[in-house]
Amino acid sequence: MAFRTHDTLSFMKQYNYIIIGAGPSGLAFAHTLKQLGETSFLLIEKESVAGGLCRSAQVEGAPLDIGGGHFLDEKRRDVLDLLFSFLPREDWKQYSRISKIKLHGAYVDYPLEANLWQLPIADQLDFLESIAEARFASNASTPQSFEDWIVWHFGKRVSREYMLPYNRKIWSVDLSTLGTDWLYKLPDVSFRQTLQSCLERQPYGKLPAHRTFLYPAHSGFGEVWRRMGESLGDSLILSSAVTSVDIRSLVVNRTFKAKKKIINTIPWPLWPSFTDIPSAIGEQIKKLKWTSIDVDYYSEDLPTNAQWIYDPDENVPHHRLLCRNNFCQGSRGHWTETNSLRAKQQGQWHYRNIFAYPVSTIEKPRAVESISDWAGCHHIVGLGRWGTWAHMNCDVAVSEASDMARRLLETPF
Repeated sequence: MAFRTHDTLSFMKQYNYIIIGAGPSGLAFAHTLKQLGETSFLLIEKESVAGGLCRSAQVEGAPLDIGGGHFLDEKRRDVLDLLFSFLPREDWKQYSRISKIKLHGAYVDYPLEANLWQLPIADQLDFLESIAEARFASNASTPQSFEDWIVWHFGKRVSREYMLPYNRKIWSVDLSTLGTDWLYKLPDVSFRQTLQSCLERQPYGKLPAHRTFLYPAHSGFGEVWRRMGESLGDSLILSSAVTSVDIRSLVVNRTFKAKKKIINTIPWPLWPSFTDIPSAIGEQIKKLKWTSIDVDYYSEDLPTNAQWIYDPDENVPHHRLLCRNNFCQGSRGHWTETNSLRAKQQGQWHYRNIFAYPVSTIEKPRAVESISDWAGCHHIVGLGRWGTWAHMNCDVAVSEASDMARRLLETPF
């Protein structure tokens, strides 16, 4: 791509920061800049509405979250303060998490280890024996391969009947290619706590994230992000895909120049299509893997009080089912989430998320480090789920984006 002269650049619209992608990370970064007095920024988004994977659509008279189920965790005060400034607290409804696992024809509360007491006694004994024999129970050293780690942590029975088939479904890759750097997210319930839960017939141990959560009372989850985008006014350009980035001059789409940084929140595998990437970095980008997820809506209400259900049965295409009527007021029906490679049929309403989840492969950490180092040398910062290639919830994305904005403003160019 041709380098632009100083005279050419003088006619371009110049901003201190250009942000690519108006999902939760890009929006939080932009608003944090604004709150701190930095107004020289531009946010560019290819879709017609802000929100990224958290956008909502109207389906049969009620909202449906097109990127899959998203819920707001209540643990991060800084995140709540930011989001409540656009969608006030009174416009959110609090729920106690009810998520279940379909197993042996029954529905067991999540996490499985803390709720084995809901299964028949014979199954409880089998699972307990397996967990007791796990290397995790004997304090063996931590395995480095994904499958070994799962068995070490959960035992053979839980791994065989739930964890391994579920992960084969959601990722649809050879599990031997997965790393273990992301497994800290999984529940950590000891054998003692598992046994105690079976004896006392109540859950013990560390309970999952979103134990209680918030969801908009009168809209879909996408509403807060839509409002955040709308409030940016001319600092947000919608329906504008990135078609070129000159990494030497930091000019985007031959029109906008970043004087300090480009903030990237979109998937790195898109970059070779619009900028010059060194071959070595191109090879690292090729190592990044992701899943595409199909969201399919069905109008039937299911006989359950669960907000969502995990299904490890590999004969069933979807891995998760969301009961919309149990968390979205005034709605009915449910939707399924299915790895696109496993999709067999479409629902009454269908949407495919091409980039849904980054996959944590063994090669990912080194690839991301190489890409980040290269980008940093060109004043480009990766941010959020896709910029850091990490599967993070929206509250984490918002918090990290706000922190990044503060750090950059404190650091001289």
